[in-house]
Amino acid sequence: MIIKKAEHVISAVQPSQYPNTMFPEIALAGRSNVGKSSLVNALVNRKNLARVGNTPGKTRVINFYNINDSIMVSDLPGYGYARVSKAERESWGILCETYLKTRKQLKAIIMLVDIRHEPTPDDQIMVGYIRRLGRKLIVVANKADKIGRSGMKERIDLIRTALDLDEGTEILPFSALKKTGVEALWQKIEEALWS
Repeated sequence: MIIKKAEHVISAVQPSQYPNTMFPEIALAGRSNVGKSSLVNALVNRKNLARVGNTPGKTRVINFYNINDSIMVSDLPGYGYARVSKAERESWGILCETYLKTRKQLKAIIMLVDIRHEPTPDDQIMVGYIRRLGRKLIVVANKADKIGRSGMKERIDLIRTALDLDEGTEILPFSALKKTGVEALWQKIEEALWS
């Protein structure tokens, strides 16, 4: 995809703050520190559109990004960071659940996992939740530059097993640093948006 425009539109915590557009939306979900902001920046070929935080678990809002006045990308708060209170985790859960259940423009959810580590119980819960909602799931194995090519299949197989994904669910290796998988992910996004 040729990116002519990419801008942060709003940070929202409740439906009344969601952008009032009918652009189809793609949501990004994943653990804190899995690289959602870096993925956004890689997709639009910009360094600082999405701010990459130094402290995991700091994002407490849904960030909406307008791409080419035709697609909206929503970056959900990361989950699974241990150093936040139970009340904060619950409020983030409600924030994400409200968006995922009610947003009519939402066409697919990109689930990010770290290719170096086995998916966590939180990742398994999120995948199960996405399935129950009947939402289209795109799985991205981020930080692919951190492992050698010879270990790629083994890591992908581990993720597939841990998340109980069928063979028809593709897992895309991705690296924001090396720009690996950017075109393949755009292709998946476009298929989800226009199918």
